[in-house]
Amino acid sequence: MTRKLFLAIPLFWCFLGCAQRESLDLDEAYQQKIEISLNRGIEHAGSVCLDAAGKAKGDYEMISGTWLEYEPAWHTGQLIQGLLDAYQVTQNEDALNYAIKGGNWWVSLQFPVGHPLAGYMNAIHGASVGNLINTTTITDGTPGLFDLSEVTGDTKYAEVASSAGEWILDNLYLPEHRLSYNIVDPETGEIWKEKSPHAQHQGHEITIKQVARPNAEGYLSKDMFEFTGEELYKNAFLEVCDGLVTSQSDNGFWMDFEPNDPNTGKIHARFNTWNAEALIEAYTLTENQKYLDAALKTGHGLASIQQKNGVIFYLSYTDGSVDDRSPCGSGTSFAGILWLRLLELGHVDFKANIKKALDFTLKNQFSAEHPDENLAGGYYEIRQKAKDNGKMKLIYRDIATAFGLRFLSDVHQFEFQ
Repeated sequence: MTRKLFLAIPLFWCFLGCAQRESLDLDEAYQQKIEISLNRGIEHAGSVCLDAAGKAKGDYEMISGTWLEYEPAWHTGQLIQGLLDAYQVTQNEDALNYAIKGGNWWVSLQFPVGHPLAGYMNAIHGASVGNLINTTTITDGTPGLFDLSEVTGDTKYAEVASSAGEWILDNLYLPEHRLSYNIVDPETGEIWKEKSPHAQHQGHEITIKQVARPNAEGYLSKDMFEFTGEELYKNAFLEVCDGLVTSQSDNGFWMDFEPNDPNTGKIHARFNTWNAEALIEAYTLTENQKYLDAALKTGHGLASIQQKNGVIFYLSYTDGSVDDRSPCGSGTSFAGILWLRLLELGHVDFKANIKKALDFTLKNQFSAEHPDENLAGGYYEIRQKAKDNGKMKLIYRDIATAFGLRFLSDVHQFEFQ
C-alpha cells in the first residue's frame, strides 16, 4: 500500500548512516499468534460483520442479540482496509473477496448524474444524527477504497472516493478556516452551516468549529493526489494539516472539535489519532518536521491515557478520569498503529505502549468457538449504556475488528517481514 512505510525502512535507515533498525523484540510464538489471530479475524469480519450485500452491520447489541446499523459507510470502509492489510500478511483469499464485496457496496452509494448531490455519497450517519450525511463518515472510509483499487487493478473504487473528495472540496471546504462543513441533508441538499445535530453543541451559540471540522480522517485529499497526480489535492491536504498543527491543543489532542468536548474535557479514543495519522502522511510527503512534531505530541497524549493493561477507553477526560464502561479495542489498536509508525520513524519512546496494546488485542479476541456466533473471532470492544426506560444496552462494536486487523498486520509486517 502506498501509505505504508515498511518497504522504505531499510533505505530510510541507511540514509541515517545505516543505523540499526528498531525491533519490538517479539519471538516466533508472537508471529504464530498474530497469524492465527488474523485468520480468525478475517472470517469474523467477512462472514459476520458484513451482510450479504457487503455492508457493515454496525454495532451488536448483546442483550437482545441484534445488530444496530451505525455509520455503515464508515464501518464498511474500515473493514475493507483491515481485510486488505490482513490479506497482505496472510494471503488469505477470503480477505480479498470480502473486501471486494464491501467495496462494491460502498461505491453503490454514489449519487448519480442528475442528482443535486451528484458525485457525492449517500453515506448517512444514523443513530442520534439520523438520516444526515456526516462528511467524516465518507473521508474516514476512503483509505480502503484506494487500497482496493491498488490490489485489484480496478480503478472504480478510487474513482468514486475521489469524486466524493472533489465534491467536498468544491462544496464544503472553507480555505479561510482550513475546515469543511460536516453535515449535508441528502433529501434537500442543504449544507448545515448554522446548526449542529450533536448534543454537545445544543443550548448555546453555534460557532464555525461546531459546524465545520478539519475532516482529515482518512487523508482523502492525499490519496486523491497520489491517485490522480493533481497537485491541487496535495496542496489542499497540506493546507488542512497546517490547520491541524495550529489548532492542536497543548495536550496533543484537538479539544475544540467534536467528538472531543472542551466543556467536559472529554477525549475521544480515535479522533485525535486520525489527525495524527494524517500528519504523518503529510510528513512523508514533505519531510517537514512540524507535521511529525505534532504527531509526536498526539503519540505522547495517547500514551498518557493508556491503562496498565494496555487498553484505551472510549471516553477519557483531561482530568485523568475515564469511563471504565467503555474499553475501546479500536482506540487501543489505532493508537498502536500510530505508535508503530512513529517507531518506524526512529522514535523509540512508544515500544512499551505498542507491546501493551498488542498483548491486549491478542488476549481479548473472542474465541473462534464462542457460543455466540456474532462475537466469535472478533476483537474486543464493549460499550455499556443505560436508557431512560430502565433498559440496559451492552454493545460490541465491529470497528474493533477493523482496527485489530490493521494493527496486527502492521506489527507482523514491521517485525517479521
